[in-house]
Amino acid sequence: MSEAATAGAVGHDGMDGLVDDWSADKQAYHVPWGKAMMWIFLVSDTFIFSCFLVGYLHARITTTQPWPPQSEIFALSFGGAPIPLILIAIMTFVLITSSGTMAMAVNYGYRRDKVKTFWLICATAAFGATFVSMQAFEWSKLIAEGVRPWTNPFGATQFGSVFFMVTGFHGLHVTGGVIYLLWVAQRVKRGYYDDKGFEIVEIVGLYWHFVDLVWVFIFAFFYLL
Repeated sequence: MSEAATAGAVGHDGMDGLVDDWSADKQAYHVPWGKAMMWIFLVSDTFIFSCFLVGYLHARITTTQPWPPQSEIFALSFGGAPIPLILIAIMTFVLITSSGTMAMAVNYGYRRDKVKTFWLICATAAFGATFVSMQAFEWSKLIAEGVRPWTNPFGATQFGSVFFMVTGFHGLHVTGGVIYLLWVAQRVKRGYYDDKGFEIVEIVGLYWHFVDLVWVFIFAFFYLL
């Protein structure tokens, strides 16, 4: 057989092997579709939050008006006593604690301990609801002090628009996560995942850990820098 014929035969066999591989419908990476789709969603959401935070930094650097100092604008009052940044620190602690309960829920989910998984998910949702309630209180105090998306008596006008947009968008994520957690918790309690497996607990855990991680950056950018 000539060299050309041999090359043709090898090429033909290689093409047949490639077609066979594609037609076999084999899964290259053993990752459930639900988890893969959650990762894709989180990557896209990462770009959105990154754009928001970069936009915040750009507005802060380029504004001609003085940017309001955190010690002044976040010196909220409760019962007549000033609480500078303590409320936000508690909010951060609550959200970080919720990541711990969520991790424990995933652990017990894979152990198929429905009772502990259910209550740990509920505890995570309760921490999330507490965070949103405290954020609503923070918003109400800032609004009462005159901060609006279009005006800010403490300095640069852009602060109000960027602050309410970024923290509000994150708050919507936390609120959606609380609803998602409660829905999964009810299904766990009713035994819906007994036969299907508890991968859904890990999937909702990925979302929740992402929301917590984003808050760490928001906390650093808005309240510390």
